[in-house]
Amino acid sequence: MNLENEKCVMIIDESLPLGLVANTAAILGITLGKELPEVVGTDVSDKSGRSHSGIIEFPVPILKGSPEILKNIRERLYEPEFQELSVVDFSNLAQSCKTYPEFMERMAAETEVSLSWLGLAICGPKKKVNKLTGSMTLLR
Repeated sequence: MNLENEKCVMIIDESLPLGLVANTAAILGITLGKELPEVVGTDVSDKSGRSHSGIIEFPVPILKGSPEILKNIRERLYEPEFQELSVVDFSNLAQSCKTYPEFMERMAAETEVSLSWLGLAICGPKKKVNKLTGSMTLLR
């Protein structure tokens, strides 16, 4: 992976309360690290010799979206043009589950059209990520 030509963004529903924004970003980030371990740098040591875990090697801007924008982008990500992108999604269904077995069971009974997206993380070639998100603004 050529990190100079890669881009990663998170899009989070701007209408969520702050706690759910933080939770959504955390879930997306943890899952992204699982999906793309090669973008996490090696551990580093500070001047006193204490070790600190490696972090992602490039910035991950968090963009604001609405439920409609998130649904539209999630749908576009199934188009052949965007198949090479790595995608992590986090839905209202996932957020409402207390255990992973509950999530698995409930997800198996739903169709995607019934889901609302709280957030998406998208990584891949800059041009493709920008085509989907280039006009979006930062979540502040």
